[in-house]
Amino acid sequence: MHDETQNITDLLVAAGRKAREETSNTPEPELTQPVQWPVTCTVGPGLEGAIACESKIGYVNGAKGWLIYRGYDIFDLCAHATFEEVSYLLMHGTLPTVKQLKTFKNKLVQYRFLNATLRLLMGFEVEKMNAMAALRLGTNLMRQEFTFVDQEEGRPTTVDAIGADEDSIPMETAPRGERQAIYEFKRSRMAAKKRAGQQLEDAGGIEACYHLISGVATLTAAIARVRQGHMPIEPDPELSHAANLLYMITGQRPSPVEERVMDIALILHADHGMNASTFSSMVVASTLSDVYFSVGAGIAALNGPLHGGANEQVIRTLDEIGKPGNVKAWLDNALNKKIKIAGFGHRVYKAYDPRARILGPLAQFLVERNEGKKTLFQTAHKLEGEVSTRLAAQKGIFPNVDFYSGIVYSCLGIQPEMFTPIFAVSRVSGWSARVLEYLQNNRIFRPRAMYTGEFNNAFVPLAERDKRSH
Repeated sequence: MHDETQNITDLLVAAGRKAREETSNTPEPELTQPVQWPVTCTVGPGLEGAIACESKIGYVNGAKGWLIYRGYDIFDLCAHATFEEVSYLLMHGTLPTVKQLKTFKNKLVQYRFLNATLRLLMGFEVEKMNAMAALRLGTNLMRQEFTFVDQEEGRPTTVDAIGADEDSIPMETAPRGERQAIYEFKRSRMAAKKRAGQQLEDAGGIEACYHLISGVATLTAAIARVRQGHMPIEPDPELSHAANLLYMITGQRPSPVEERVMDIALILHADHGMNASTFSSMVVASTLSDVYFSVGAGIAALNGPLHGGANEQVIRTLDEIGKPGNVKAWLDNALNKKIKIAGFGHRVYKAYDPRARILGPLAQFLVERNEGKKTLFQTAHKLEGEVSTRLAAQKGIFPNVDFYSGIVYSCLGIQPEMFTPIFAVSRVSGWSARVLEYLQNNRIFRPRAMYTGEFNNAFVPLAERDKRSH
């Protein structure tokens, strides 16, 4: 099996080499330098193009198909690192030493065990819930188990609080604005509390992030088990993060190949710029809420069909097409009816998504060992060829991360409804890292809306409104 995992590494190295041959090595100068505030930029609806902050965590270059974590190319990280190493990198800014990695992994193993949280979660009808709703509930219950912030002594004091949105006034007072916030909310740090021999945290620091990186995986696996009519499985402290996730979902210890592929999938989804779920997490954190609520906001945003869940739709599409021979007719019909084709195109990427460059070969590698998924992959491969021939050159539409990830997850024994929670298992590292980074120079998010309503309306008493309406 060692030879097979080496084959996977060779595939990733080749994919990275091909990607680099097709693009230059020059980043975007306008988006890769310190910001001189206030900044001038072109902003579209939904804050598209707005510059909200600086970050050293991740960089996406959509025109060239780049994905960078802390200066490291995604192809190199997938080929040579583990998810634990990448999580540490995102959180701390450097790849860990042997000692640092051992300490970090030991913490993750320790925090996998959520007995009290799972007991509470099982009190709900998880099998009838949207899996993402159950996951968001689970993170809230983790907050109850590991922190004291919902206890009376955990509340911010009224002395610390400021008036609603008062911090934003200087930025909104034209024509004069302040470079720094005049009124800053400073919540005092409380000492850790103890409950029944358990150390409780304040939910705002690095340990809370570690809890969530481990805990979201445990919760996701438990939800998957319950939805299939099984009881949750106890974590195995001897397994890696990726292997343990698969073990707790399927009930079987994964092979080295399965572990390696799951590890790569988690690395690929760990961070991706200022996307909707990351931004949601940061907005909540900017109010000086806490990491648990911030990650919960990320999960809520990821639940939306415009953000997460496209890989689940890809599987439905491929099942609908049926076989490679049906692709051309299906695509003709879809294009004529202007039906969006799941798994193609991206808000950022106008080149081939680097994550799809990795997941495509991985999917092919897995289906060669899984006879039942071959038709699914062959149909996907045929569909990619047809779409690329018709749309790639003229419209810049290529496969995105979701096109092949669902096939990969299916080969690993993961049910389609759990694809988006698996996304969250990975992305919690990026959410946490970006929240901690932003809080170092925090300013509450407060964009403006352009008012296009009426003025000078005369108030009509209630008794006269019906008369006027007639």
